[in-house]
Amino acid sequence: MRNLRLRITGMGLLPSLLQSRLAVLMVGILSGATLAGSGVPPSAVITDPAVRVTPAPPTINTAEPTDAPGLLNVVAYGPEFWSGSAPIGDAGFTTLQSWGVKTVLSVDGAAPDTKRANAVGIRYVHLPIGYDGFDDARKLQLVRAVRDLPRPIYIHCHHGKHRSAGAAATIAASLGWLTTDAALARMKISGTAPNYTGLYACAASASILSAATIDQASTEFPSVTRPNGVVEAMLAIDESNDRLAAIERAGWKTPADHADVVPVAEAAALADHLRILAEAPQTAARPQSFRDLLAKSHAIAQRIEDALDTVPIADRARLSADLQALQSTCKDCHARERNERRSARLANPSQSPMQQPHGTP
Repeated sequence: MRNLRLRITGMGLLPSLLQSRLAVLMVGILSGATLAGSGVPPSAVITDPAVRVTPAPPTINTAEPTDAPGLLNVVAYGPEFWSGSAPIGDAGFTTLQSWGVKTVLSVDGAAPDTKRANAVGIRYVHLPIGYDGFDDARKLQLVRAVRDLPRPIYIHCHHGKHRSAGAAATIAASLGWLTTDAALARMKISGTAPNYTGLYACAASASILSAATIDQASTEFPSVTRPNGVVEAMLAIDESNDRLAAIERAGWKTPADHADVVPVAEAAALADHLRILAEAPQTAARPQSFRDLLAKSHAIAQRIEDALDTVPIADRARLSADLQALQSTCKDCHARERNERRSARLANPSQSPMQQPHGTP
């Protein structure tokens, strides 16, 4: 029974110590007289979908990410201060509630799920940051939020590997909870790729801030920072595409004339723009063809980000092919949108272009 693996619906891998203890417990159950001669394999007995186990939250001494029902990649950055993925459905907020979380701080671009948070008595604060880091004003705002708002606090981005880890490390170092070196080490535990130099730079440059300095930050902590409309999102997508084209021309490296451009951060930002646009309420009302192209574009952008996240980059030819495919889907999307708008105007000639529904690109 040494190789027995326990799987419980709704959770990730259990810490090895807890896993072994549960294995011992299940061995005792499986050896009971009620199962004798039944022919039922042990795995069939222990995969009861009704069973849910929530692990204890990680501590600052936990040396690997923790997965729990509805949460992934959770890492502690201070006393009752955790970074991880966006909560997934009811399970994620139930886990946060069981951990006593009072405040959830999102640095992701997408609008938070405030309805589920409010249902379990958790406050949401939404202060988005980029993959290339954040400025001093946003840093002070994040630090003040974590210093002043009720804890435990859970900070998240989308996957919980890059932006939330960079923000959490910077906050912890600024509040004196971690040394700079320890904060950077926690980012590595979260899985922050070394290519995200802007995020690492924010944490590396952080030092303990005085109370007077932190008090300069605003005390307004919005529950939702509204994402840009469809038009603004498409402009951002076009700009990211242009920067990725320059990166390709430089051999998939930082262009010599744009030293501030980080290839993986640009790809991640593009994937994020596409994801947020796909989740926007305005998108749900768009034709299926638009949504299909958007989903295809997001998948390609995510593949480019994943490839640029590796060191060294393995297949530049594949990257170029993916970028060409991405630009092709963008052009196709723009063409279809123009045709649909033209058809709408022909069907209703009295409506001028300025009277088209808000957010139409």
